[in-house]
Amino acid sequence: MKISVIGCGYLGAVHAASMAKLGHTVVGIDVDSAKIAELKAGRAPFFEPGLPELLLAAQDTGNLSFSTDFQDAAEADVHFICVGTPQRVGENAADLTYVNAAFTSVAELAKEGSYLVGKSTVPVGTALRLQEEIRSTRDGITVVWNPEFLREGHAVKDTLHPDRLVYGVESGLESDAAVAVLDEVYAQTLSEGTPRLVVNFPTAELVKTAANSFLATKISFVNAMAELCELTGADVTSLADAIGRDDRIGRKFLNAGIGFGGGCLPKDIRAFNARAEELGADQALTFLREIDLINMRRRSRAVEVMREMLGGSLIGKNIAVLGTAFKPESDDVRDSPALSIAQQLQLQGATVKVTDPEAINNSRRRFPELSYVETVEEALAKADLVAVLTEWKQYRDLTPEDLAPHTRGRVIFDGRNVIDSKAFKAAGWTYQGVGRS
Repeated sequence: MKISVIGCGYLGAVHAASMAKLGHTVVGIDVDSAKIAELKAGRAPFFEPGLPELLLAAQDTGNLSFSTDFQDAAEADVHFICVGTPQRVGENAADLTYVNAAFTSVAELAKEGSYLVGKSTVPVGTALRLQEEIRSTRDGITVVWNPEFLREGHAVKDTLHPDRLVYGVESGLESDAAVAVLDEVYAQTLSEGTPRLVVNFPTAELVKTAANSFLATKISFVNAMAELCELTGADVTSLADAIGRDDRIGRKFLNAGIGFGGGCLPKDIRAFNARAEELGADQALTFLREIDLINMRRRSRAVEVMREMLGGSLIGKNIAVLGTAFKPESDDVRDSPALSIAQQLQLQGATVKVTDPEAINNSRRRFPELSYVETVEEALAKADLVAVLTEWKQYRDLTPEDLAPHTRGRVIFDGRNVIDSKAFKAAGWTYQGVGRS
């Protein structure tokens, strides 16, 4: 099929390359000429394992091209809208400026009988509004909602081999013509046995926000338990192992730490709550406010623990911060708890040296006042305390012998509970994880 992908940020670039891999002829459209130049050269504007190779391979076959001209999308049968929905400045609600503009622009040039498929995470009610607006000016243009479920660091796999496909169509019926069109788009994926669900617009819009809210709730629950464990002498890891044996609960996402971040979970739960308020259903989602508060409290709690480990004051102390990305295998520092903690440590008087395998440049743009170094050894130099804040494999594998020659003190804070605590304690280090006595 002929496909256009509007918006070539994280979601769009991955989706465009993946659709080309599935055999379609794809053009990716974005107004950012520098981004398009990078993508044409096979370079992703962000770190995502496997994407550069996919971009080059897809362009070599002739299936994939990129452009800044919307007119190059005019002949597409299906237009995927993959633009961002950031949090509004000073508010919790989602900013739909880019979504509205993308649908309007594409609807003006799309050929009759084509499909505009939203993949952006939007407030419930958006798809129907867009369909009605387009219908008032153009006949034969159909809106569909096809939410994405990408995990940063695994986005290529999640697009090519998803655990489910959700089609949101206006009728909500299997017989809707749009269902057959999306089945053709995802024919190879469906042939692998991927489950497919056909739902109406509001259900499709709620799927992503509901999923993110559930994950955020699970993470914040175990982090709340971690605070109790710290006060009582219990061990949150063993607690999570025990309750995770119940298949109604499950062990995934029950890892205590410094909280979640990134460009999805924090903004999505806030936007979900804001939309519920607009609909008069705010009482149903009041728990999300507490989830957000628990998550943010993890950051200040981490700083408190490190201050206690250093005798009650951070002033004049050297701290090595290992990791600033909100998760490993990503260079994303949006709402990153690790980067926020590094800044708080410095504001409270510590001298902080920060390193990350992929996120240093993005971190420097966010907080230029911090001191960034390229290697772990540089960060460790004369450190009084080592803080592991992102669970990159190279940090998980660190041993006391790796650290001791460089540091001044033998104190380590494990913000992700991934370090071999027994090895460090046996080597005479003061070790503190999250929710662990």
